[in-house]
Amino acid sequence: MTVTFPLTGEPLALDLLNTRSIAGDLVAEPGGLADWLAEQAGRLTPVEAVGAAEVAAVRAVREAARAALDAVRVGERPPPDALRALNAVLAAAPAHRELAWSAEAGLTAAPRRDAAPAERLAAELAEAVAELLTDPRVTSVRACEAQDCVLLFLPAHPRRRWCVASACGNRARVARYYARHKEEPA
Repeated sequence: MTVTFPLTGEPLALDLLNTRSIAGDLVAEPGGLADWLAEQAGRLTPVEAVGAAEVAAVRAVREAARAALDAVRVGERPPPDALRALNAVLAAAPAHRELAWSAEAGLTAAPRRDAAPAERLAAELAEAVAELLTDPRVTSVRACEAQDCVLLFLPAHPRRRWCVASACGNRARVARYYARHKEEPA
């Protein structure tokens, strides 16, 4: 079964947090996580086989990230447990640069993590969370204003109110229109 993810293309950390949507936990099973990883192609090191260890690792990073982001985006100190969890994940699969030569790209220095797939995946996601938490724009992260939506986004425009204007925005506009016209006598 292929899962459709409601919002992708935000910073990787927000895409991770948005895997817990109004529809439930979209990465609770290996198939859902594999689908999400396919959506994130090019942003993460490919994982050959997704199993229970990868699901558990991703969900642990997501929960620590949620707690930390909820605090940091309103200017508060993140919970120490969340920081400890993220730091432990980063330490379990440290990165180093690896030089490589190819005729097409020339000399490259790509990050490499020597760890089990679940630890490597968790560390890459924790690194994306660390980048978001330390980004000066973190206080601009918003929750969608639609009543039935829990997604987060980083607005490119300061007046953006909905995660997806064509979905949540349209529903809000239709509801306002209906409410206005319901009150008018026929």
